Amino acid sequence: MKFLCDQMLGTLAKWLRIYGFDTFFASSQIKDEDLVEIAKNENRTLITRDKELIYSAKRQNIKTIELKTTDLDEQIKQVLNGEVIDKSKFLSRCIICNNTIVTISKEKIKKKVPPRIFENNDEFWYCKKCDKIYWKGTHYDDMLKKIDNLI
Repeated sequence: MKFLCDQMLGTLAKWLRIYGFDTFFASSQIKDEDLVEIAKNENRTLITRDKELIYSAKRQNIKTIELKTTDLDEQIKQVLNGEVIDKSKFLSRCIICNNTIVTISKEKIKKKVPPRIFENNDEFWYCKKCDKIYWKGTHYDDMLKKIDNLI
């Protein structure tokens, strides 16, 4: 499943990426008609709270999810709507750019992370597009608990 979140839903877009969903996050510079075209051309479900954008998308038969709440957990539940989260895809996308991340050897990132992080972790992932490095930090278990609570 692929999503497109409008510019008001940055936190939701980040969490959908954490869960492994291909999620386009629109900047404020992208016009509504362009968002509709992107959703249509890339077969994405449009997620928004903007009633005019929903109306425009539905006129072109684009699948939409109209969010009624600002509560993140409720938004995630509404978007997933019983959809099973594939835990093998958890943390498989860059939360910054949406690109898939790949495993990288510890030695290749030695100079790119703080010494304490390097010493305390054996697994690292890398985004080739934006040069971001990921590891299982202290928040990793909290993110797993959040998934379990939502499904």
